[in-house]
Amino acid sequence: MYFADNIKFLRQRKKLSQNDLSSSLKLTRTTLAGYEKSVQPPFKTLVKFADYFKVSIDALIRYKLNELSEFQLSQIEGGFDIDVTGQKLRLLTVSVDKDGEENIEMVPVKAQAGYTSDYGDIGFIASLPKFSLPFLPKEKTYRTFQIKGDSMLPIPEGSWVTGAYTQNWNTIKDGTPCVIVTQDDGIVFKVVYNQIKKNHTLLLVSTNRNYKPYEIDANKIIEVWQFITYNGFEVESGVKI
Repeated sequence: MYFADNIKFLRQRKKLSQNDLSSSLKLTRTTLAGYEKSVQPPFKTLVKFADYFKVSIDALIRYKLNELSEFQLSQIEGGFDIDVTGQKLRLLTVSVDKDGEENIEMVPVKAQAGYTSDYGDIGFIASLPKFSLPFLPKEKTYRTFQIKGDSMLPIPEGSWVTGAYTQNWNTIKDGTPCVIVTQDDGIVFKVVYNQIKKNHTLLLVSTNRNYKPYEIDANKIIEVWQFITYNGFEVESGVKI
């Protein structure tokens, strides 16, 4: 927990003395000094600090605010409940075969609109076509997406791109091709440049230079799958290969 460091940092950021802040929160200066030295406050006091500084209790406790960028701090102080580390727990829905091994689900173009809303629905995931690639390491989770358009040549339109699920977006290295599942832009396949720590975005670049790079805010991203391989096979919905 970083509560003690954070309330001191936020107080100084607002150029407040201990007397100023304790008076505003109806605390004694001695009580506030104790909190800044790691005395554990009751929950109702946590709420007071969170309301006063306009940050969530989660941010007040979990994140070391003095190590965040000015952009990230402004996001938090603006009331956005964001994952400033890129490591927030994301629950991934998968299906398994009769032996308990994870399938590789295939998301065809015609199912992608449904995927962005039903990605957490086990019934929807189980309904997708499936196949396996025995040579892939077992410790990762994989999914295959059919790509649209010609923005990632030489991989042609209609190809099936298999990616490994990425939980911590901070680990994405610049220049890594990824399938990005987004709230607003659907599913896109791009080369990624990681700007999470700088301004909480990913820069998405096409290999076809006719398409301009663009940034996407991490808040708009649902899933990231780092490129492993691609295939050109045909598949019918509901058919297990």
